[in-house]
Amino acid sequence: MNASYDIAAVAVVVLLTLGIGSYGLRLARTTSDFLVASRTVSPLWNASAISGEYLSAASFLGIAGLVFAYGADMLWYPVGFVAGYLVLLLLVAAPLRRSGAYTVPDFAEARLGSPAVRRLASLLVVAIGWLYLVPQLQGAGITLRAATGAPVEVGAVLVAVVVSVNVAGGGMRSATFVQAFQYWLKLTAITVPALFLLLVWQGQGAPDLTGPGAPVFRQSTSVELDSPVVVDVRTPVTVDGDGGPRRLEAGRQELAPGTLVFPAGAEVPHVSRIDASSGSSWASPLSGAGGIEHPLYATYALVLATFLGTMGLPHVLVRFYTNPDGRTARRTTLVVLGLLGAFYLVPTVYGALGRLYAPELLLTGRTDTVVLALPSAMIGGVGGALLEALLVAGAFAAFLSTSSGLLVSTAGVLVQDVLRGTVRDFRRAAVAAAALPLLIALLASSLPIGQVVGLAFAMAASTFCPLLVLGIWWRRLTPPGAAAGLVVGGGLSAVAVLATLAGLADRGWPAALLAQPAAWTVPAAFAVMVGVSLATPSRVPADVGRTMLLLHAPESLGLHRPP
Repeated sequence: MNASYDIAAVAVVVLLTLGIGSYGLRLARTTSDFLVASRTVSPLWNASAISGEYLSAASFLGIAGLVFAYGADMLWYPVGFVAGYLVLLLLVAAPLRRSGAYTVPDFAEARLGSPAVRRLASLLVVAIGWLYLVPQLQGAGITLRAATGAPVEVGAVLVAVVVSVNVAGGGMRSATFVQAFQYWLKLTAITVPALFLLLVWQGQGAPDLTGPGAPVFRQSTSVELDSPVVVDVRTPVTVDGDGGPRRLEAGRQELAPGTLVFPAGAEVPHVSRIDASSGSSWASPLSGAGGIEHPLYATYALVLATFLGTMGLPHVLVRFYTNPDGRTARRTTLVVLGLLGAFYLVPTVYGALGRLYAPELLLTGRTDTVVLALPSAMIGGVGGALLEALLVAGAFAAFLSTSSGLLVSTAGVLVQDVLRGTVRDFRRAAVAAAALPLLIALLASSLPIGQVVGLAFAMAASTFCPLLVLGIWWRRLTPPGAAAGLVVGGGLSAVAVLATLAGLADRGWPAALLAQPAAWTVPAAFAVMVGVSLATPSRVPADVGRTMLLLHAPESLGLHRPP
């Protein structure tokens, strides 16, 4: 890796981000500018911005890493990430915009007339925003370390500082300009290198990516371990190391930091927590590849979390408040489907090629860096260094854009529900909202990016999805029902998140249920919300008829709330 090119790429992205953000600062004057860009964002511009903030570290690095390690079952992540917008289009987009709210807690209070439900929704917005922000900061640290050798903490701090300055300076105005630019940068950054990598693969005779055996070193390979690692060795192998030749017997082995040289043709040992699969099972869906137990359940739970979790992500929802009306909100969602679909065709290419050209990442455990490793492994020289720098630029754009959206949504809730609601308070809230996720990212730097983001989706699907669907389409929803559903869905998913991250269950059904909780937490939240509402019919808001008409009547009738 050429550190100078990569550092230059990061510097260019940071400077462009700050420069474009300063343009938004010139236009941001009122609280409405800071929270929803005064509701004047056009569909194409808004769709680019939504796609920019939605394509996070999990999309740019994490999906390729998951496919690389675990195979075909991980393709449900990009499918779900895109299909979630179809559900959003059908059920939520237009009515949500017609509500006239600034944030999800605003909508909850407008629909139910309950300050208590609003406060509960505010707490969940902050929790989901922070859970999603942590892997963005971690991804920035991983990328900068892989590209330049800098400590992981440097990348996390850099992203936190840049997005705090941008959001505090110009709010949603700045974030919109920056995120729209960053979507097109990310699409270019991930597509152009992929085309060159596919040409190299074809030029070598298109070697089989799904052979029957486990990944092997295609040539003598030097692997640098910068920390102790426990690996599973399937086939005994003799390697050269700092202390001379060493025999690695079959079974679990602990490797000390240092350099190991593996001979060509040797099967790649893999970090024990990865449990990498063979080529045949890696390419087969529902095969339990990568040690995934109960793969059918895991697939359905993942589909449910991603399909329904999208509508519950605060940084996605807040974008629909920036459209002028419900009609443009629907048009925006249609454009987003096309933009996301174009992007998600590409990460799988990197995951598959990594099996051939960067298998050593299974040994180091850095599977999330396969996107960055392939240009040097397959092309090398100046060409490989330039393509790598382009990927580094795209990865940093992913961290910055998603972090900006999360920070805007979280700061918007804090400024309305904790502070006094002024522009100065928004700026303070933006800085405060970045501090805790940064601290968590620095203290827990080994969390898998894709898994943490998946758990954030599960929590969003278990809380705001029931609130929005029932609040928009069911007139009998009551404040006690909404509150009970949010507590049950949020509480159960939070327990699952914490238990998974703590590794409390690593085998059998307990591990499967905790790692993919949406299959049981979402139905539980819906059931509790409906059941308690039916048990408290006297608490249905008196103005529910007017509110439902407001949510569903076309704007041409002039019934919607003024912006």
